[in-house]
Amino acid sequence: MAYFITYYNADVQVKIMGLPVTLQARYIGLTDRMMEHGPNLGLPHTDAFGGGLFELRLKGAEGIARVFFCTMVGQEIVMLHCFIKKTQKTPEKELKIAKQRMKELKK
Repeated sequence: MAYFITYYNADVQVKIMGLPVTLQARYIGLTDRMMEHGPNLGLPHTDAFGGGLFELRLKGAEGIARVFFCTMVGQEIVMLHCFIKKTQKTPEKELKIAKQRMKELKK
């Protein structure tokens, strides 16, 4: 059964499509796989953060980026937040944004 991808808002989509070229290409390739096979691609592509929050792990020549997402009823994958990763650990600020957006959607 096919999945489809939506975005929390237009700004999230613009930010993702504004990623450096190799990260953007990686995003497109992985989301194509997600639409065909579902959101759980497993490591190193996706990882669970608990409570229904997941991350899409992008790595390219220009660096590393993360896109947080959740799933909704009806095969919908919602991209919540995107950021360029600069440290080993995911910054709490970025995680908080994604959790808040997921909470808003699930209400």
